Formats: sequence, structure tokens, C-alpha cells
Amino acid sequence: MGTHPPTTDGLQAGLKNRHLSMIAIGGVIGAGLFVGSGAGIHAAGPGILLSYALTGLLVVLVMRMLGEMAAASPTSGSFSAYADKALGRWAGFTIGWLYWFFWSVVLAVEATAAASILTNWVPAVPQWAWALLVMMVLTGTNLISVGSFGEFEFWFAGIKVVAIVVFIVVGALAIFGLPPGDKAVGLSNLTGHGGFLPNGPGAILSGMLLVVFSFMGSEIVTLAASESPNPVKAVRKAVNSVIWRIAIFYLGSIAVIVTLLPWNDPKLDASPYVAVLESLKIPYAGTVMDVVVLTAVLSCLNSGLYTASRMAFSLGERGDAPKSFAKVNKGGVPAVAIWASVAFGFIATIFSYTSKDTIFQFLLNSSGAVALFVWLVICFSQLRMRKVIERDMPERLTVRMWLYPWLTYATIALILFVVGYMFYDPDGRKQMVLSVVAAVVVLAVGLILDRRRPRESAVTAGGGAAIGPQGGAAATEAVPAADTEAKAADRA
Repeated sequence: MGTHPPTTDGLQAGLKNRHLSMIAIGGVIGAGLFVGSGAGIHAAGPGILLSYALTGLLVVLVMRMLGEMAAASPTSGSFSAYADKALGRWAGFTIGWLYWFFWSVVLAVEATAAASILTNWVPAVPQWAWALLVMMVLTGTNLISVGSFGEFEFWFAGIKVVAIVVFIVVGALAIFGLPPGDKAVGLSNLTGHGGFLPNGPGAILSGMLLVVFSFMGSEIVTLAASESPNPVKAVRKAVNSVIWRIAIFYLGSIAVIVTLLPWNDPKLDASPYVAVLESLKIPYAGTVMDVVVLTAVLSCLNSGLYTASRMAFSLGERGDAPKSFAKVNKGGVPAVAIWASVAFGFIATIFSYTSKDTIFQFLLNSSGAVALFVWLVICFSQLRMRKVIERDMPERLTVRMWLYPWLTYATIALILFVVGYMFYDPDGRKQMVLSVVAAVVVLAVGLILDRRRPRESAVTAGGGAAIGPQGGAAATEAVPAADTEAKAADRA
């Protein structure tokens, strides 16, 4: 069963501390930040900083709640398993499959983006062939072992992190008139060209709709932690570092962009980072950023495949997906779950070439609001699980949500406000409607299956069952063994 000890669910604890640290740091940095941020800047002007700050605050609060549950009961199903325990099987089933659907569509998006960059470098190879190649290579790394996934992600994330740090340093020097800048820019671009909010305060919310999905992926570390020797410590570390990660990589780099260039500069639409570097006369800026974006795309593809397969594995374990999804190979990875995710990704990739404006656009829109659904489910699950953890195993409450339960309620209200604004906003309405339709369909299937296969929830109205690491209705006697494992992991 590989060189690493198996976890309680048969997966291998093959992720090292450095893997998890880099996954935590780089997990929220996707190609959307490097390329897609231009649309947000165009919509909100310099006020996009407030959009990123509000969305970042939302992510920090949700991650705190998820970290509280993950530290108490690490599992490969993460928030889906917690929803199963706290809210009922219907909730775990629905959010688990929606999340799997989201990341399977992301596979197609990232494979197509990577192929586009590679085709520009080597035009002789058709774009579809590049998409096939990158997907097969990363499928291979995921199939070998979780350690190989972790190693690839370590270097992919490392390149992204270094690139953004260098970008911020170079940009900050230019703002104050130091090389490579010609003269100090100061803060004139933040207040000129129509002011800090040139399109009005409402543009802050419009900006949030454009940037909220670039934060999707923060929760990956809570899934990956279950395949490490010390999951509780890994979760604590990741949750505690999420504030400075968002502050530096998102707010820091966007602040450099809107300070150095006017928000309405047409060059920002294509790639804000390239536009800044070219304005500073950095040689080969376009090529350098192409390499960085390609790395970000491959990283997202790598993480997306891992995440989709682990969610499918967890669903299989809980009886909400084919049992074969829960089987692991000699390397300790869920091979069937990986292949199933890749298969859907391949189909979506084919549609991205053959039916880009119809079927593929439908897939994108119907999965677009999943991030908000996931965050809502995390909030409601934490409200319920916190009471059970405090009652049955208070010693495992090593990560606590601030100002519970009031800050949880406030977070729910903010998410619902964003959801409501998406229905109101013409650009977000279609995406939200189709996402709700997808959620209702999955929920209906879940309820039908739940009636055919009734099972008592782990958190009942009477509160008699305990939350164990295995999922489902864990008996109270399972808790001491789980506590022993957690304490042993803390000593390791």
C-alpha cells in the first residue's frame, strides 16, 4: 500500500508539510487573478480594492468556520462530509456533487487555457492535442501517488508565489520613483480619472461578482490535510495564514496595478500584469507572464483533478456515488474517482471546441455560483457542528470561529446579499439562475436516493450521536479512538 501509512479511509498520508504549506499559500492563486482581474478593474475602477477586500473577508470567515470543523474531524470529504453530518444526507450529497461538477468543468477551462498558450509557442501542434497532453500528464501524476500530486503542486504554487512577490516589489519601487520606474507615480491614479469609485458605489458589488470565483480553491487544503501525517496541525496553520495570504497576493498585487496604471487603460483588459510590466519597460514581459499564467493554469488543473477525485471518493464512501469511487489502488489513490473526473473533464473540453457558445457556456454558467453555495453550506454546517463538538469533544475545538454565532450569522447574511445582487445584476442573473437550476436537479436526485436508502444523520435533533472521523452516524464509542488519533497526530 505504498511507502506512507494509510489514513482511516484507506488513502495514503503522503503529503509532506512543505506540500501542504505551498498548497495553502498558492491554492487561492489562479489564472483568474493574472488575467481575469482586468474585468473587475474595468467595472469598479480603483474601487476594485474594496471588492477584493470584502470578498477576501468573506473567504477568511468561511475558512475559519471550515477550519474549526476540519481540525475537529479531518476527512477527505471536507465540507460535504460535514454537511452530511450536520444538515442531513441531502445536503452532503447535493453540495458534494455540485463541487465535483464545478471542478470537473474547471478541468476543461484550464486545459483549454493551457493549450492556447502552448499553441502560441508551438503552432505546429493543434490546440486540442495540447489540451489532451496536459490533462493526461497531470492525470498520471495524480494516479501515481498523492505525493507526486503534492510535489507538482509544490513547484507550481512556488512559481506563482515568487512571481507575485517579485511583481509587488518591482511595482512598489516604481510607485516611489525607484528603478525600474522613471519617476514617482504616487497615488494620482487612485484618485484621478473619475475618482476612486468612477462608476459609483454599486460597482463595488459588481466587482465582487467578478472576483468572488477567483477565490474558489481556498478550501482545498482542508481536503488535502486528511492525507498528511498531522492533519489537525496542517489545518490550523492554513487557516491562521489565510488573512496575510489574501492581503499580500490579492490586495497587494491589485493595489500595485491600479496605482501604476489608470483604471481605464485599455491594456488592462487583456492582462493587467503584463500591462504593468510593459509600462515599466521590463523586457520580455509578455513571455514571462505567459510562463507564469501557464504555471497557474497547470496548478489549477492539477489541484482541480485532485479535488474532484477526493470529493468523488468521499461520496463513494458515504454511498452517494458508485462504491468503486471509494476504492484505492496500490499507490493509495482513488483511481476510479480520478478517471471518472478526467472523463467528464475530457467531455467538457471537447464541448469547449465543438460547442463553445452553447453546451460549454451552459456548463460554465450552471457551475458558476457553486462557490457561494459551498460557502453557505459551510456556514450552516458550522452552526450545527459547533454545538456538538463543544458537547462531545471540546478538547478537539483547537480552531474557533470568532464571535460565534453572531459572526457566522453575519457571514450568511453577506453571502445571501451577494446571491441576491447576482439575481438583480444583468450580468450575474443568468449564471445564478442556471446554477440554482443545477442545484435543484442535484438536490432532487439526492432526496429520491435518500428515500430509497434511508440513513440516520450523524447530528440528530436529539443530539445523541457523535461526530467521528469516518462520516455517517458514528457511534459515541468511536470518539475516544478518534481523539487518540488526533492527540497522537499532534505529538508527531
